[in-house]
Amino acid sequence: MIAAWRLRGASFVTIEAQEESVRLARKSAAYNGLNARYEIRLGDFRTDEVIATDEAFDLVLGSPPYFPLGSGIESDHPQEVASRFEMRGDIGDYARVAAAHLAPGGLFACIFPETDRARVEDAAKRTRLAIVRRRPVVFREGEPPLVALFAMMRVADLPSHMRERTWVEPPLVIRCADGSVHPEYATVKLAVGFPP
Repeated sequence: MIAAWRLRGASFVTIEAQEESVRLARKSAAYNGLNARYEIRLGDFRTDEVIATDEAFDLVLGSPPYFPLGSGIESDHPQEVASRFEMRGDIGDYARVAAAHLAPGGLFACIFPETDRARVEDAAKRTRLAIVRRRPVVFREGEPPLVALFAMMRVADLPSHMRERTWVEPPLVIRCADGSVHPEYATVKLAVGFPP
């Protein structure tokens, strides 16, 4: 919904696999006045029943779950388990579906653990996507980045000399060493409608 708030001329399609998530998303869309340009679909994004084969998007955003099932302690809350563990697809599935539904010149952006970057690189390679930008995210100044933001495009949409290049941006720092909000992150928050 942040993207819908920031990109006021765009229409959005959101896919949620859990009924409770759909209910909450619809409530939030109504509260924020987004119903006219914000479609919320219930289902598995990997199926043709949710995204028609001929649908194409200029921007695909995703927050894939990070952990394979059985690789950590799973919460009793079903929404928490599905948001962290790969119950309905992994980064490879997200990349495959994004690549199939990107409009020419479109961008797929996602967040994934920086420490598991090889899985993103492998998924991009298998689906003929090029990682054009990567930005590590540091939650507290002085600590290593835990996640990164990845921006990908179809290889076929890029000039040949750009297909193997990734612009690695300086880390986005969320909090300063003293615990205060980092000035750049405060600016990012302000740009998407949140108080710094």
